[in-house]
Amino acid sequence: MRPLVATIDLAALRHNYEHAKRCAPGRQAFAVVKANAYGHGVREAVTALYSVADGFAVASLEEAAVVRAMHGSARVLLLEGCFEASEYQLAASMRLDVAVQGEAQAAALLEAELAEPLNVWLKLDSGMHRLGFDARALRVWHARLQGAPQVAELSLMSHLACADERGHRLTEQQQEVFASLQDLPFAQRSLANSAAVLSLPATHLDWIRPGIMLYGATPFAELSAEALGLRPVMTFTGQLIALREVAVGESVGYGATWVAERPSLIGTVSCGYADGYPRHAPSGTPVVVRGQRVPLAGRVSMDMLAVDLTDLPQAQIGDSVELWGAQLPVDEVARAAGTIGYELLTKVTQRVPRRYC
Repeated sequence: MRPLVATIDLAALRHNYEHAKRCAPGRQAFAVVKANAYGHGVREAVTALYSVADGFAVASLEEAAVVRAMHGSARVLLLEGCFEASEYQLAASMRLDVAVQGEAQAAALLEAELAEPLNVWLKLDSGMHRLGFDARALRVWHARLQGAPQVAELSLMSHLACADERGHRLTEQQQEVFASLQDLPFAQRSLANSAAVLSLPATHLDWIRPGIMLYGATPFAELSAEALGLRPVMTFTGQLIALREVAVGESVGYGATWVAERPSLIGTVSCGYADGYPRHAPSGTPVVVRGQRVPLAGRVSMDMLAVDLTDLPQAQIGDSVELWGAQLPVDEVARAAGTIGYELLTKVTQRVPRRYC
């Protein structure tokens, strides 16, 4: 078997969910498990959170069906709503909470013949300008949906664009737009994503929606996950499969972009961009071998990458290589590669076996 594995610490996942709840005492929390639980395995994540989660949030009806099959009673929120009119019947049969983010969705809901009414979350575009009604239109549709036979509970939600940049003026503006609708009767309100859960208590309201924080990564550029009290959930581990000595002036990898400036010991690692490691990670990006950080050397290949082991001469074939995880935060690797931890976690491909502990 190819020596590469993503080890998923389910106790850390539970810890991070419970930490989100402690940040917002008295509030309920939708655990965001879209995108296969950010690459960690949705079935295993739901099972791990089964007894503690108030609800789960997903991006599509297909994802919702998987969660509902795992948990028959938790609230399951369809974050982007129904993409086709016929999906409302399926949503009702699964007893989902459904976002309604535009006039087409709202009109289709009012035309739907449902076996039982849905819990509906009207989505406000408070300033992100991605999905949702503006405040004026939302008032109109609130009046039309309130008391409609298709609606059991009518609630309000929105999404913050810049909560990860503390003190950003847009966050305050979005809160003000959200607060401008407080005169309307809503059953529940939800605004806080991970960054807001961790830093903006005024946004916690009735339901919080922790996402990236559940998986032990930080939403902030300047604050580490460890400093926030989060535990890494995924440890991505390969192995040294070859060692070679490279003379001064010799190159390593495609494009000959890395050239030895001293006699060097180069190790080949069983991981590449087809596994989800970022191809654009530059030379110098750290990995961990024998508890020591060593740098990438040259371009990442489809199935392999190379590391400079010159300062770790005791390294041997068969040594474990941590790409990110318990010893090396995924956010640090992401910064080196010019991206975010969200992308790295969700891009770990299905050919990488997951091991759960």
